[in-house]
Amino acid sequence: MLEQGPPDVGRRLRELRERRGLSLRALADRSGLSVNAVSLIERGQSSPTVATLHRLAAALQVRIADFFGQETQAQVLFVRPDRRGRTQTEGALVESLGTGLSNQRLEPFIVTLEPGAGSGSEPITHDGQELVYGLSGQVQYAVNGQVYTITEGDALLFQASLPHYWCNPTWETARILLVLEAVEGRGTPLLPHLEA
Repeated sequence: MLEQGPPDVGRRLRELRERRGLSLRALADRSGLSVNAVSLIERGQSSPTVATLHRLAAALQVRIADFFGQETQAQVLFVRPDRRGRTQTEGALVESLGTGLSNQRLEPFIVTLEPGAGSGSEPITHDGQELVYGLSGQVQYAVNGQVYTITEGDALLFQASLPHYWCNPTWETARILLVLEAVEGRGTPLLPHLEA
């Protein structure tokens, strides 16, 4: 069993970029982000949004979970709440529930959304499937033009190739369990026009 510690998302991004022989500019071009944005994330001076993590993962052809931990290839993972990999942006906290499992096909996260926060107005698309489970509060998830209101105990499962985005439309904090299917050998790409 492997007990995970909190990762440094910026350091992992730099490691993955350098392992692929990419310059900051090359990664910025591939991801559609600015060189400055990538540099700030790598130096730990900026936390990437969920959309930015998707873009970087697609550009590097890795899973989002790869930013939260080493490639350990464990058979069992145990992650205490205070040892979760985290990235926080204005209005959202994304916590990894574990990465590094041998042949890992699931990327589980807890997403905490402040009032009005969300993934952005531009739809996200990526390979695989996506599961959303309401833990508290209310989150509106739009999938292929249909809006689903997710509250505590509600579940939504869909093909992630369908355009989707989410937001917390209320005045209260909301939490969801988000599970992405990791597609072997590929990151989870987004439409190229998403904002960082």
